[in-house]
Amino acid sequence: MALPKIEEVRKLTDEELSEEILAVKRELFQLRLEQATRRLEKPHLFKHKKHRLSQLLTVERERELGISPKATTKSEEE
Repeated sequence: MALPKIEEVRKLTDEELSEEILAVKRELFQLRLEQATRRLEKPHLFKHKKHRLSQLLTVERERELGISPKATTKSEEE
């Protein structure tokens, strides 16, 4: 299972983005619960969900600040 791409997140509306953030947080909670009760069968899902959450929060913050997705590149920084 490959990690999700950030381009998929950037296509979401603000409302869909908020809903997705809540859904991923719930899924992470559920995974932690399963881990605590020793029922977790797929520990790699932690990595996938955390990666997805970071993408969602990054896009949300970009939109708050009004930053375009590729505003800073290496050539612009030099």
